[in-house]
Amino acid sequence: MFARLSLAALLVAGAVASSNTAASANDTAAGALIGGATGAIIGGAVTGRAGGAVAGAVIGGVTGAAIGNQSDRRRGRNSYYYWSGGRCMYHYPNGRVVRVDRGNCY
Repeated sequence: MFARLSLAALLVAGAVASSNTAASANDTAAGALIGGATGAIIGGAVTGRAGGAVAGAVIGGVTGAAIGNQSDRRRGRNSYYYWSGGRCMYHYPNGRVVRVDRGNCY
């Protein structure tokens, strides 16, 4: 069971690592996949049961998605540029949000 789970986790990690991060700017899905795979491995190893692996996958997936979602908003000098739904957006100081060229978000 653990060997199959480890193999599945390695396949998921390889698929996520080989994806082009410039083309897929949304880190939420990648965070959910990595977190879910890691949580399943840890949950299965700690409990030794399939239920522990499932619980670990769910908890890890939710946590990874939350962390990935937070990393979508780029901090720094371009603090008002961010990714939303695969599109680059600009948030004006007055609250207005407009879609802008993808080159502004990185």
